[in-house]
Amino acid sequence: MKLRVDIKTPTPVGWIQKVLQDFPSFLQDHANCERKASAVATSFVAKYPDRNEIMPLLIETAIEELEHFREVYNIMQLKGVALKHEIEEDIYVKELIALCRNGREERFMDRLILASLLECRGAERFKIIYENITDNELKTFYHRLWACEAKHAEIYVVMALKYFDEDTVYKRLHELTEIEGKIMLKQPFTAKMH
Repeated sequence: MKLRVDIKTPTPVGWIQKVLQDFPSFLQDHANCERKASAVATSFVAKYPDRNEIMPLLIETAIEELEHFREVYNIMQLKGVALKHEIEEDIYVKELIALCRNGREERFMDRLILASLLECRGAERFKIIYENITDNELKTFYHRLWACEAKHAEIYVVMALKYFDEDTVYKRLHELTEIEGKIMLKQPFTAKMH
């Protein structure tokens, strides 16, 4: 059974054009996104320490995302690209988080679902990069990350299903997937993940 719900709104072609025009800036943002993805999994550990059923998955995900950061950082070092001093605010993510409902359980479910959607969007965009970049090493790297992001998208749904019934999870997942596409389309094209 496929656990994630595919994104409804594909990334417009203008995005990859911007990325390919300024790949060093994309690498900087990608590194920041991997750091933040690791922090998201870790924040679930901190905020929900009583959720023992998903603790191993959260720890594994945090470590994998940190490993991805290390890999992007190594690529940046080889290409002479420095990390940015500050992590800029991500309006796309901020608007998604604003969709979270109040209430401990509702917010918990929404955060898991949004984490899945972010991973789905990341998978889609890594696939676009893989299909359009000419550097063979980067092509191989982003092909592998595409699969990892898709796996992480499913892991967050698995976590939600441990605490909420399937109908409730997929209903909310479909709702947020529709809204995510609208939020994504509002963003200007930049050499960034979102």
